[in-house]
Amino acid sequence: LGGAGFEMRQALRPAAQTARPVAQTARPLALRRRLSTLHGGADALRKPYPPSHVLTLGEINPNVLSAQYAVRGELVQRAAAIKEEMAAGSANVPFKKVLECNIGNPQAVGQSPIGFNRQVLSLMVCPALLDQPGVDALFAPDAIARAKEYLAAIPSGVGAYSDSQGFRIVREQVADFISSRDGLPASPEDIFLTDGASKGVGFLLSLILRGGGSDGLLVPIPQYPLYSATLALQETHMLGYELDEAAGWSLPISLLEAELEDAQAKGVATRALVVINPGNPTGNSLPYDNMVECIDFCAKHGLVLMADEVYQENIWDGGRPFHSFKKVLMEMSPRPNLQLVSFHSTSKGFLGECGLRGGYFEIVGFDPEVKAQLLKLISIGLCSNTLGQIATGLMVQPPRPGDASYEIYSGERDAILASMKRRATMLVDGLNALEGVTCNQPQGAMYAFPSITLPPKAIAAAKDAGKVPDTFYALALLEATGIVVVPGSGFGQKEGTWHFRTTFLPPESEMTDVVDRMTAFHADFMGKYA
Repeated sequence: LGGAGFEMRQALRPAAQTARPVAQTARPLALRRRLSTLHGGADALRKPYPPSHVLTLGEINPNVLSAQYAVRGELVQRAAAIKEEMAAGSANVPFKKVLECNIGNPQAVGQSPIGFNRQVLSLMVCPALLDQPGVDALFAPDAIARAKEYLAAIPSGVGAYSDSQGFRIVREQVADFISSRDGLPASPEDIFLTDGASKGVGFLLSLILRGGGSDGLLVPIPQYPLYSATLALQETHMLGYELDEAAGWSLPISLLEAELEDAQAKGVATRALVVINPGNPTGNSLPYDNMVECIDFCAKHGLVLMADEVYQENIWDGGRPFHSFKKVLMEMSPRPNLQLVSFHSTSKGFLGECGLRGGYFEIVGFDPEVKAQLLKLISIGLCSNTLGQIATGLMVQPPRPGDASYEIYSGERDAILASMKRRATMLVDGLNALEGVTCNQPQGAMYAFPSITLPPKAIAAAKDAGKVPDTFYALALLEATGIVVVPGSGFGQKEGTWHFRTTFLPPESEMTDVVDRMTAFHADFMGKYA
């Protein structure tokens, strides 16, 4: 009732509280009489509201029910419950700590953030620190200079919305990074800053896929569940092409052709090809020639190539260096006509800034009118978070030789990457020593994806428990050791095979314990179901 609400409350008070001159009480009395008439008398004002209707599962979007995201699925929920029980002192478990090896979240398992980046972010969040006495003693001079550079370009600071495409200064830094990495020009007009790479993937899929259940997307098997979940939400066919585990998770182009032909026969319009390089969960790194084949395939069939390149800093096999799809495309002669989208993120590499949600994508070969529609789509959400945008700028433009922070920064970077490589080797060697387990050495990324040959009795027990066999194994591993992994069935796998994905991110000092726990558990499990 707006301002009349006060008058109505006054009118409904006891007479002793509302005794006033007639001139002052006439209007509230008239209002009270009018409301009483409209609502069926004074009693009607006191009638309770009818019971509210509550949404049921049968009434929500059915695509939400069908979407699955294994990385945060049943295993993680059980692990969270165990941690709550341990905190309350009520847990009856044979371990003192839950080790979360289910997700590439480095700082959650003990990795320290890079000092230079956090100094700049601190000054961006609280610019008044720049004017405080002694600031030079707390912050490195190049961190102060970088914060001032950003603040000069972003006078409204990080508390205001940015342009929908992202801060211009950061997009220029991303373009410079790409140009330096590939030896080729890049334009800030083709770069979009996003809340991590995942949000960018969502935008592109929303743009490309037309709904109605007739479109399809070629996705690697195993795949990162972001893709299968997003496709379920959009009622799109996931056209899985199986990577060849026996050949180091290679990508046979013949399988792409077969999958595309099968989709066409079923009336499915294939719209794009997703390639994750380096691979998640497989840890493979594509050779140059295989990337050329992927580009030719997409150009031949008019498909958008979506290159998920968030692990480009995580390369463990010197014989398989990272090449961006953009670089490979631009070096081809004659150059194919291709629509390419490349994604990158602050969450991976050696930064591990998952919670800051920083990332970008670059588009190549898109029609200007389609690009305008993409910007419109992104602008519906106004902009990505501004601290994530700054974190992206810091990722692509780190301290350089001669800068005050360079020695410390490069030392932190090199130590993290060298430790990751040692941990990867330690974990995979331990897995390959287990009965019935084989695991390719990771060429990149943050994961191992071992294959497990489970005894028939274990498979039967899983069926009796209503579980997929690798989920049954992973739950038993969690209950016995506190180690959280993700069943391979959550990523997709060749029929008749079982896997799990584990990171090698726990601190190096704990990796021996991780391997020892897995070894003891696996021996007991295999003996129990022999």
